[in-house]
Amino acid sequence: MKTVTQKARYREAIIKYAEKYGVTKAANRYDVNRQYIYRWKNRYDGTLDSLADKSHRPHSHPNQHTEQELKLISDMRRRNPNAGLVVFWVKLRQRGYTRSITGLYRVLIKMGLKQEKLPNPKYIPKPYEQMQYPGQRVQIDVKFVPNSCLVSDAKGEKFYQYTAIDEYSRFRYLEAFNEHSTYSSTVFLENLIKAFPFPIECVQTDNGMEFTKRLAQSENPTPTLFESRLKQHGIKHKLIKPYTPRHNGKVERSHRKDNEYFYASHKFYSFDDFKKQLAVHSRKYNNFPMRPLNWLSPADYVNAFIQSGELF
Repeated sequence: MKTVTQKARYREAIIKYAEKYGVTKAANRYDVNRQYIYRWKNRYDGTLDSLADKSHRPHSHPNQHTEQELKLISDMRRRNPNAGLVVFWVKLRQRGYTRSITGLYRVLIKMGLKQEKLPNPKYIPKPYEQMQYPGQRVQIDVKFVPNSCLVSDAKGEKFYQYTAIDEYSRFRYLEAFNEHSTYSSTVFLENLIKAFPFPIECVQTDNGMEFTKRLAQSENPTPTLFESRLKQHGIKHKLIKPYTPRHNGKVERSHRKDNEYFYASHKFYSFDDFKKQLAVHSRKYNNFPMRPLNWLSPADYVNAFIQSGELF
């Protein structure tokens, strides 16, 4: 039961006793003064709500906002409906307002003049460009092998997984490296061209130094070995927007799946051991059915496309 209701029932009991036996006896019985009983008798209308305490808040205060200050706040809010509390307070201070920011906040709430927030502009993503045939665009990225997977002689070393995935067929080529450089990227590219059963028109990478010097400190960056080799093979190089890995989404997602189904359950005792296990994992991936490919494996999807005679 609420405290207000208990007090109201107590006051009702006093009033009813006073009506039956008189105010004096009621005052003696309940140890209250007669004025207390008369005050609540005059307020009582037969309901408990009439016996509840009213607000003790004063109607005025010597330090309350003046009419001029309230008018200034109202006028300023009309001209600045979207200004936040701090900005609005600073604007008022520039016009002679001297109250604290917390005092301003309470007055704004009382006057119903809170900030009118504008809706954030809706992000409209660009439509995704669907690939029409294998090799039209291949995403390449490098994954750092987790240190927790390296045991025995491999402990403390650094291994890297280079990944290339065809956007059309999800066909992948993986290769193990113990060096992370533009030379390793170039070796991987040469092996990738031999491994893919279709020509490659475009390679998409991030802006890492193993691929490009686009973000280097030099004013006129020279092409990397990787970029030069792409040019020799007539392959277009597309760079994604800096610090936007989602633009390389297919290879990033495949790396997340590698974490779940490969690195979470495998240990590597040496670089050769890592290389062999990664090759097995790559074969399993390319021969596993996928829903985006109508439950065909990437290898079967590529073979079906080639056999249709549409590739060459």
